[in-house]
Parts: sequence; structure tokens; C-alpha cells
Amino acid sequence: MTPLTPVDQLFLWLENRQQPMHVGGLYLFSFPEGVGPKYVTELAHSLRAYQHPEAPFNRRLERRLGQYFWEEDDHFDLEHHFRHEALPKPGRIRELLARISAEHSNLMDRERPLWEAHLIEGVRGKRFALYLKAHHSMVDGMSAMRMTTRALSEDPDQRDIPPIWAMPPKPNKNKAIPSAGDIFSNLSTLVSGAGKQLSTIPTVAREISKSIQQAKNDPDYVSVFQAPQSILNQHITGSRRFAAQSYPMARIKALCKKFDATVNDVVLAICGSALRDYLISQHALPDQPLIAMVPVSIRQDDSEGGNQIAMILANLGTHIADPYNRLEVIKHSVQTAKNRFKQMTPEEMLNYTALTMAPTGLNMLTGLAPKWRAFNVVISNVPGPKKDLYWNGARLEGMYPVSIPIDHIALNITLVSYTDQLEFGLTACRRTLPSMQRLLDYIDNGIHELEVAADIT
Repeated sequence: MTPLTPVDQLFLWLENRQQPMHVGGLYLFSFPEGVGPKYVTELAHSLRAYQHPEAPFNRRLERRLGQYFWEEDDHFDLEHHFRHEALPKPGRIRELLARISAEHSNLMDRERPLWEAHLIEGVRGKRFALYLKAHHSMVDGMSAMRMTTRALSEDPDQRDIPPIWAMPPKPNKNKAIPSAGDIFSNLSTLVSGAGKQLSTIPTVAREISKSIQQAKNDPDYVSVFQAPQSILNQHITGSRRFAAQSYPMARIKALCKKFDATVNDVVLAICGSALRDYLISQHALPDQPLIAMVPVSIRQDDSEGGNQIAMILANLGTHIADPYNRLEVIKHSVQTAKNRFKQMTPEEMLNYTALTMAPTGLNMLTGLAPKWRAFNVVISNVPGPKKDLYWNGARLEGMYPVSIPIDHIALNITLVSYTDQLEFGLTACRRTLPSMQRLLDYIDNGIHELEVAADIT
């Protein structure tokens, strides 16, 4: 058995019916040349031949002495994990997104490996979709991207590519693989890291002290309790709404060049504009700026399992009408956070994140202090493949992340770059945020208003 890390276990502790803690991806493919109308049915039949999954897809949860472990599932049933489905006519993207919204609302069975794959036919234009879903205790965004990319090919002529659950795990040359000893030897592995954790205390304490002082002197600095109350920060239900759209990466990079900004800076400015417009349309724009929590990967090896992420807080400048001034506030906010992390080891970054987010995390677990809020929205940007990818000859047209809203954080915006596109995936509580799909129009407007400010035609 392999023990889960404390971070991985957190996603299990946070889960309830209103707050499923799985992540997903929607992959849209076009048919290969020359295939017949029964192509997807034949594809489903071939996928069912892969009855024996590889790690981590063959592992289920086991709990002993209050500790979660991964162990191999001796009674694996592919029929539970792989589903072949069809969209109702007319098979538009609207019907596809509605299907994903409904499926993403459902909790997964903890008695089985925590993943599902849905092969969906009936998409207009000789296309089909694959929706993959896995618990966040099993993968983070970067590891999920690596596994998915390995299950695809840059060669349109390659065939007999196994599905993602049957891909052999990539050897991790930089990290020893835990041995499958008894429960006490695995617990001792966790305890053995305590010295390294304790050694981070002086640096973490120093940086927290500096951040408190900086918050007093800099009006745009993001403190732990600065996030205002907004309609994004209400109780959520288990019902989800998913919206997705692709935008040309060339438009984003042109803005980066004009404003001497990173892609992440520009993305945050676009999201800040879209959220400002959406909240104005709902007559609910706070006077204070919204704060985004932005996950940052600190994975230093090529591993694919578990979670290795720290988090920064970014001022989205939603109180500012001018798009250029809003971008400058965002750039300053993000750079301040980056400068702090540059001085830290990965262990220090994790512990700094844990301490600064602790009040928010405690409130998520207990609900005792709903006004304690470090951020209003999660915005995550995951780098993706730079070349066209294929799955047994079917071209991948788009890949859209489906993520996790949490109680009092009703919206998650996750992006993936793919070839020359930037793919937005917006996941929200269906009841808490009315007309959430309009955010796609506001995102487009956010790109346009920055182009106007940059004098780009």
C-alpha cells in the first residue's frame, strides 16, 4: 500500500455531495479520413479490450488508522469506468456541454478506482468527444496533462494506441518509488520528512512577517483577508454548469508584446474584465477588487501522480474601469508573489501556502467563519501541447479543462494552451451563478478592450 500525501488527502476530506472534488477534461476529436458511420461504435468495442489498467488507474482507496492509502483493486470492472454514450439530436456543442455539466455533478464511488472515461458520439460535423474524470487526490492539473498527452500521438497515421488507463506509467528517474511494505513502514516514511518540514519554519515566518508589513504600505498588495464578499462567494450546490471556448493564442501573444506582460498576466486581465462585466450585469460588483487564487506547479521531476502545487494570490483589478491600468495592477501583484517564491525551496513554498491559506481551508472544512476569505475565484493556466495531436488517426480539435468549484468559491476558470489556441473551461455552481455562460462573451470583450488599448486592429 502507498500512503497519500497530506495534500492529496485534503481533497478527500473536503469532498461532500455539494462539493465533488474531481477534475476532468473534455477532448473534441474529428473523424479520421475514410471511416464509416459506425466508427465510434467500433472504437468503443476496441477500447473495451483493455481490461487491465495501469497505475494509477488500477488503484482504489483503503483507509486504516485514519490514514488513506492506495492499493491495487483486485476486482476491477471496466464497465463501471468506461461508458459509451450518444448526444441527443441535433448534437450541437450546446448539447455536449449540457451533458458534461450533468456528468461532472456526480460523485464517484470510493470503493472503486476514482476515474471515469465517457466516449460520446453524435457530435455535429463528423466529430466525437471524450470526457475524462479523475479525483483530485489522484492527479493535479499538470500530471493530468502529462498523462493525457502521452496517450495521444503527433503522428496521424499511428494506430493501436491504448487508452489512457492502459498506458504504462512513465518511470520517474528523479524520485524513488515507495515500496509496498506494511502500514507502519509506510507511516514511518511520512514521519521521516518531519525534519525537512521543520527546517522551513524560519523562512516561512520571515516571509509572512514581510507580507504583513507590505500590506500596510502598498494599497494594491494582496493580503490574506482582503477578498471582498461577492455573489461568487455563496453556498454552492452539487449541480454544475460547464462552458468552454477557444481563442487564438496569437491575439494573446500580441497583447503580451505590446504590454511587456506574460501570458498569465494577460489571461488574468482578461478574466478580471470578464468578471467585472458579469458582476455589473448582475448589479453585484464589489467596491474592492476581486482576488484570484492562482495555482503554481512546483513539480521538479517528470512524475505524473499526486499533487505538487503552491498558490499565489492575484489582485484582478475589477474595481478599475480602464483595461491598461487594470493590467498594471495585476502585473505588480503577480510579480510580488513570484519574487517571494523565488527565495524559497519547494518545501518552503508549500508550507507558506499552507499557513496563509489555513484560515480559508479551515472555513471550507467547518463553515464557522464565512467572512474569512483569501480569494474569490480560482484561475489556473496549464501549459499544453504545442503540436497537433491524434488519437488513432482522429485529430484532437480542442481540449477543455473541467474543474472544481468549492463552497463559497462558486466559479473555477481553468485554461489550457493547445497548438495555436487558448482553451477556456469555466466550471460553476449552476444555481449560485445565473447566466454564467455569458462569461464567454465577456471574455471575448476583455480581449477586445485590451486590443483597443494597445491599438491592435
